[in-house]
Amino acid sequence: MAEPRDGLVVVTGGAGFIGSNIVLDLAQAGCRVVVVDHLRSGEKWRNIATAPLHDLLHPAALFPWLEAHQKSLAAIVHMGAISSTGETDIDRIVTTNIRLTLDLWQWCAAHSIRLIYASSAATYGDGSAGFHDDEDTAALARLEPLNAYGWSKHLVDRRVNDDVAAGRPVPPQWAGLKFFNVYGPNEGEKGDMRSVVSKIIPIALSGGTVTLFKSHHPDYPDGGQLRDFVYVGDCVAVVRWLLQNPEISGLFNVGTGIARSFADLAAGVFAALGRPPRIGFVDTPANLRDKYQYFTQAEIGKLRAAGFRNDFRSLENGIRDYIEQYPVGLR
Repeated sequence: MAEPRDGLVVVTGGAGFIGSNIVLDLAQAGCRVVVVDHLRSGEKWRNIATAPLHDLLHPAALFPWLEAHQKSLAAIVHMGAISSTGETDIDRIVTTNIRLTLDLWQWCAAHSIRLIYASSAATYGDGSAGFHDDEDTAALARLEPLNAYGWSKHLVDRRVNDDVAAGRPVPPQWAGLKFFNVYGPNEGEKGDMRSVVSKIIPIALSGGTVTLFKSHHPDYPDGGQLRDFVYVGDCVAVVRWLLQNPEISGLFNVGTGIARSFADLAAGVFAALGRPPRIGFVDTPANLRDKYQYFTQAEIGKLRAAGFRNDFRSLENGIRDYIEQYPVGLR
């Protein structure tokens, strides 16, 4: 299985959380990587500062650049998105999450370029319809995302599925990755949308008390709400595997397949730091209760059947790996 070293790999959102980890991995493997992202005036650039890049583009320059370099392209890995589940500017979500993704989809189909794009477990809504990465049209229609972010990802998945089912032109390889609760290095630029692991680490380091949401569901204890927490390095491994196997296409869940509680997560952080746990509970905000998920767990049988054999890190091992990479001056 060869890396796509003979062509350029474009990573949109390449300075962001998941995107930067993909960029660092591919660049280290010897791929010629082109990052597309907004860097603005913050510290986001540091996420890719150590990577030997082939090129770096502002998103506004993307399509002219693609037209000029189409014969040199191997694949596009599209991670760029408005990822906030609380975003209220729906036009902004449409422009960034829907319009850009569908424009890339159509461009890749027209120019026979491979496309891997980020979908989300947010497409599953409250989970009442299950967490199966089914490409059946009726199964997709049953999903009801709880917010505009999840809706935007779901709309793209349905359009992609419709094109495939109808026999319309599609990229030679395509994959929509339904990421579950991802955590790991380079989260800082996500602000309040960073993972709970990221939020807990500095509190635990300072000797403070970590606060988790109380349960407002009779089947779950306080802190017992369950999520499929997946380490970003394992998400990167899925992307790398797809780039190594251009014959594989489809919608795929990316999670461990094992749900763990927020209490487990908090305890794992304290244990990795060698400190006694200090955990308290606060009420879930009233405006979130009707949209709050108490259980998510990726069904990963389809990914396994397609040939992905890597083990996913346990929550405890992922947290330890994350903390080992945490800035030394903050530990």
